[in-house]
Amino acid sequence: MIDLQENRKKIDVIDHKLVELFEDRMQIAREIADYKKSIGIGVYDKAREEEKLASLQTLTNDEFNQKAIVDLFSQIMSISRRMQYTMMDNYEDFGFEAVQNIPSSKETKVVFYGEKGAYTEQAMLEYFPNDITSFSLQTFQEVMQSIKEGKADYGVLPIENTSTGTLSDISDLLAEYDNYIIGEKVIKIEHALLGLKGSTIENIQKVYSHPQGLLQCSGFLKQHPNMKQIESGSTAGSARRILEEQDITQAAIASIRAGEYFGLTTLKELIHNEGNNATRFIIISNRRIYLKEAERTSICFALPHKSGSLYHMLSHFIYNNLNMTKIESRPIVGKTFEYRFFVDIQGGLDNPGVKNALNCINQEAIDLKILGSYTPCMKS
Repeated sequence: MIDLQENRKKIDVIDHKLVELFEDRMQIAREIADYKKSIGIGVYDKAREEEKLASLQTLTNDEFNQKAIVDLFSQIMSISRRMQYTMMDNYEDFGFEAVQNIPSSKETKVVFYGEKGAYTEQAMLEYFPNDITSFSLQTFQEVMQSIKEGKADYGVLPIENTSTGTLSDISDLLAEYDNYIIGEKVIKIEHALLGLKGSTIENIQKVYSHPQGLLQCSGFLKQHPNMKQIESGSTAGSARRILEEQDITQAAIASIRAGEYFGLTTLKELIHNEGNNATRFIIISNRRIYLKEAERTSICFALPHKSGSLYHMLSHFIYNNLNMTKIESRPIVGKTFEYRFFVDIQGGLDNPGVKNALNCINQEAIDLKILGSYTPCMKS
């Protein structure tokens, strides 16, 4: 039988020595950072770290310890880099510029998805405190293209709903276009069934709405199987259609605000599935800018086809004490069974841990793109 207390004392002695050695190592890392800064070279040296890890593995023949040593020293190196980034000003910033505020005025052009009365318009009006010049477009891609071509300074698009999840089309467009998230606005979504004056729920045969609107009200629609569901461009556009077609057997799922704008009657309020129904809208720009107080960063990347590649990507968040708030995958168009990962992490581009993680991921991932750095919005 081993003496448990005696062995714990031995471990304590070893741990104290490890702490002393760790502090010695970090002091040397600081000196190296000073030198790198003086000659203008970057913190991360992938080849050196890979060579070092391979060398350390040879110091033991135990298979478990070989893998553990790689994990241990990978984390030590990451901690060292994170400290060095606090001392450096020559890290890869990916071309982003920190700004004090997002400027807007009457001359500022903002394009939003949908049309007057849409939830997207509401998000736009609540995000921009000043008078702006706005216009709408009918597809997500048209909004993205308009921003790319400089026809608008900013764009507003829905990206995520609490009940139906992420709008995958938006994720794909963010990866495709050189547009960037600079802000967000969360709007409480309260769907209503809207019809013409004289309409009743009993005589409605067709219901128009955006696919998300129909999904978010699936429970109500199941209770009324006589209502044929028809996907339309947007919730507000569906409301306009009811007004234009003047058919009392047709209704739209949209906001009461949209109903008031188009002069429709509210046949039933609050028909969405979840009482806590909210949609997150993103503000986009073709400029690589972010607010200095940004607290969230969104990225996407593809991975090489080798064992453990996703684990190694995620380890950069772990080693840098970064909380990952979302991860999703999307198939890459034109590539069979290859996927792009979309990740949100807490921390802005000024955060040393974020700098460290992104610079490392940039070396290891395929097609890393920073989708934006911005301040999360609490629910409206």
